[in-house]
Amino acid sequence: MESKNNGEQEPEGWFHFDVHPWVFFVSSGLIIFFVALTLVFQNRVDDLFSTVQGAIATYGGWFFVWTMNIILIFVVSLLFGRFGDIRIGGSDAVPEFSTLAWFSMLFSAGMGIGLLFYGVAEPMFHFVASPLAEPGTAEAARVALDITFLHWGLHAWGIYALVGLSLAFFAFNKGLPLSIRSVFYPIFGERIHGPIGNTIDILATVATLFGVATSLGLGVQQVNAGLSHLFGIPQSTTVQVVLITGITGLAAWSVVKGLDAGIKRLSQLNIVFAGALLLFVLLLGPTLFIMKALLENIGFYLQNLPQLATWNETYEATDWQKAWTVFYWGWWISWSPFVGMFIARVSYGRRISEFIK
Repeated sequence: MESKNNGEQEPEGWFHFDVHPWVFFVSSGLIIFFVALTLVFQNRVDDLFSTVQGAIATYGGWFFVWTMNIILIFVVSLLFGRFGDIRIGGSDAVPEFSTLAWFSMLFSAGMGIGLLFYGVAEPMFHFVASPLAEPGTAEAARVALDITFLHWGLHAWGIYALVGLSLAFFAFNKGLPLSIRSVFYPIFGERIHGPIGNTIDILATVATLFGVATSLGLGVQQVNAGLSHLFGIPQSTTVQVVLITGITGLAAWSVVKGLDAGIKRLSQLNIVFAGALLLFVLLLGPTLFIMKALLENIGFYLQNLPQLATWNETYEATDWQKAWTVFYWGWWISWSPFVGMFIARVSYGRRISEFIK
């Protein structure tokens, strides 16, 4: 949904399509082409994608590391700089959603099921196969959580904040479309409304689709594994396709219902379930250990952040980083157009400093 030039929002509850022919049909064609190519030549395409991904990670991993660090530094500078008091939508703009509802939607869109799965699985992976400590030791456990915090912490939210804030500012403060092309207005000017802008939106759409596909694929595998453990439902492609259909249908329903009646309510429900799970683990698990470890792990994360964030596997003859850190940085970047656009849409009326916090 695009913003109007006067800063007002289109009324919620109306279901309609606003299709840009070039962006929609070219993006759809490319997506269908890649999907069909994958279905017809599964093994060859898998080998091709693995080779391309490996080459990018090997020769461009340092660039991803530099990019994510520069973005984080820039976003932090905005938080403490003179632009922090600028309000998205103008000085008289009022937030559309309460702080709790806003936070619920940010959390659900930004992390969601991926954090639920990897929040448990990733530390265990790094504990038994640590790149920086002897596997299976207490030091490996601490390092495992440091690395997990790195992958799911400030850097991930930094890229979301940059894209979301850029979209929100140009859409609500400058009256441009709520589209990735608008972020490039200072560079290309009015040319964003032509072929250059179309190309930017097409690339963002295709990248977003594959980012969504990765998250959805990992999520349904987790759900399938849980159903198999609890109810004996087999882990199979058929079951996962059914789960994808159901999840997609629920997402479509929430979109049709609008932000207030659909997405906001689902997000708040998600936070309630997440909070209940948190209390369940805290109260029935090793409570004292959890509370001590939480404080200590945050401290180690902040203390070791410069070293972890700039580690490039220069002096280690392994491929660990490109399979984890570089993969994550590419994943967050590919996911950022979608999440950033959603964050921008629900952040009307917030100050920049509040937005980044």
